[in-house]
Amino acid sequence: MRRRVLQSTLLAVAVTVFVLGLPLGFTALKVVEDITRGDLSTRAQQIATRLDEQIASGHPLDLSEVRLVVPDNARLKVRLREHTYVSGTDPGPSPLVERVPMVRGGNVTLAVPSGPVRTQQLQATGGVLLLVVVSAGTGMFVALLTARRLARPLWHVADRASRLGAGDFRPDPTRHDVPELDSVADALDASGAALSHLLQRERELIGDVSHQLRSRLTALQLRLETLAETESGDDAEEASAALDQAEQLSRVLDDLLASATAARAKDAEPLDVSAELGRVAAEWREPLRSEGRTLRLRIEDGLLARATPARLREAIGVLLDNALRHGEGGVTLAARQGSGTIVVEVTDSGGGVPEELVPHVFERGFSAGGSTGVGLALARALVEADGGRLELSSARPAMFEIFLPVARADDVLSPPWKIDSTPR
Repeated sequence: MRRRVLQSTLLAVAVTVFVLGLPLGFTALKVVEDITRGDLSTRAQQIATRLDEQIASGHPLDLSEVRLVVPDNARLKVRLREHTYVSGTDPGPSPLVERVPMVRGGNVTLAVPSGPVRTQQLQATGGVLLLVVVSAGTGMFVALLTARRLARPLWHVADRASRLGAGDFRPDPTRHDVPELDSVADALDASGAALSHLLQRERELIGDVSHQLRSRLTALQLRLETLAETESGDDAEEASAALDQAEQLSRVLDDLLASATAARAKDAEPLDVSAELGRVAAEWREPLRSEGRTLRLRIEDGLLARATPARLREAIGVLLDNALRHGEGGVTLAARQGSGTIVVEVTDSGGGVPEELVPHVFERGFSAGGSTGVGLALARALVEADGGRLELSSARPAMFEIFLPVARADDVLSPPWKIDSTPR
């Protein structure tokens, strides 16, 4: 893109130089020569008029009276019938000559050296060439600025699209004052909001379906157990068989839910949480500093979890943004090894979450601070999509904890070859 804009602009400048520069240079040469010849013709006409007056009054021809009209280093030649009068120095080879006829017969000729005229022509041509060079340089400078102004927003939009595909649904407020690119950015933000809504709806649907099915299956199992214990003969056998089918259905349901969770977390990978949180902290330290607040890190080394980097950055970004908007004082980002999990904590020193709001902080559309009420619900959906969970562990002060599954050994050490298990 950048190269194409640069090439197009330079091509336009080159065409302009070719179409206008060459005619302008040729015109400059002709104008200098025409001005010089016009001045010689005027002087020669004045000399001829004065000499005609001398002849008409009967006075002898006197060239000294017209000497002031003759240019320096020019030669004046007056041809009158059979007489020729010459005044001035030899103009050298290839002079510029202008000849004017006289009324009484004869003519007046003025010849000047061509050297000064050629010098003026070279100066005019040099001016045109300088103008062409300045135009080309200006065009290149404008092309570079235009290419950079267009390339950077395109790179930013491409990066935004890739982050969206990776699960980073945060709206990006950056705009570039280019209507078309800003429209694309608006569309990406709208798509991110729609995808986050769909992700949360999927999580809620799976939760609701699993809850309803488990409740019905539990009630069915209890009923069948009662029948199997109280009935006798064929009825007891049928109840036991039905109980076995219900337990098998319960296991199938567990497998389906596990498969759905695994499908959502298929992009999860072994992630160095310590390094990832360091990058997140570098991104959020300046916004907090601009508000006169600090961001402290308490992160253990060597924390390896199974998570999607973009989703984890998004979820932690939501928690830090929540602390920035609704919290006070310093913010602490911590990570530690838990019991089979990696625990990430985000804490601020503000007044915390009011007790009446605690049950609703993760509900979509609920907000006590005038925001959209999407952030915390989205953060929980993203964390759960990777098999983790997000909880409000402390209301005052507010402390949110993310529990991530520890990376499995086969995630970290997966042999690139296949082992032949066939006995020999």
